[in-house]
Amino acid sequence: MYAVIETGGKQYQVKEGDEIFIEKLDVQSDDTVTFDKVVAVGGDTLNVGAPYVSGATVEAKVIKNGKAKKITVFTYKPKKGSSHRKIGHRQPYTKVRIDAIKA
Repeated sequence: MYAVIETGGKQYQVKEGDEIFIEKLDVQSDDTVTFDKVVAVGGDTLNVGAPYVSGATVEAKVIKNGKAKKITVFTYKPKKGSSHRKIGHRQPYTKVRIDAIKA
């Protein structure tokens, strides 16, 4: 059985036991999170919501919060000698393990 959940403006296809990186949530490690925005539930038959499947939830356990590797962003305007900017960015994330899909 699998489910498609929506969190952080993105959709993820998950199964029980999957570990996924999602946008940072305001939770601590070892907390339990319930996702109620379930777009679809599949298995023997596919159940698609409009926009969400009513009564379906996905429970997950928070493994850790962290930051991704640093990326470098460089912007400039051509033919202008003093218009250069170099900055770095580390995207925060939450790593969760899917424990149960209830449909």
